[in-house]
Amino acid sequence: MDQLNLSSQSNLSKPVTVGEWVITFIICAIPIVGFIMLFVWAFGSDQNPSKKSWAQASLIMFVIGIILAILLITLIGVSFMSMFNR
Repeated sequence: MDQLNLSSQSNLSKPVTVGEWVITFIICAIPIVGFIMLFVWAFGSDQNPSKKSWAQASLIMFVIGIILAILLITLIGVSFMSMFNR
């Protein structure tokens, strides 16, 4: 019974501390380095599961933001072109 509890506890990872999150956010604020580190944290095998999930969600939101920005720029461009072609 004790072995069962020990094996289930070893599968749990320790929580990410506030200090680690602060360092993570500071690293992400650096333009190129932050983007590369998101990939390292998202797809690295030795990462904390909560940081890994956060990095994956951040990358998904980044892609959604890029797609929405492209659509908005296209819409504005088409609107201006239609105004000047009259």
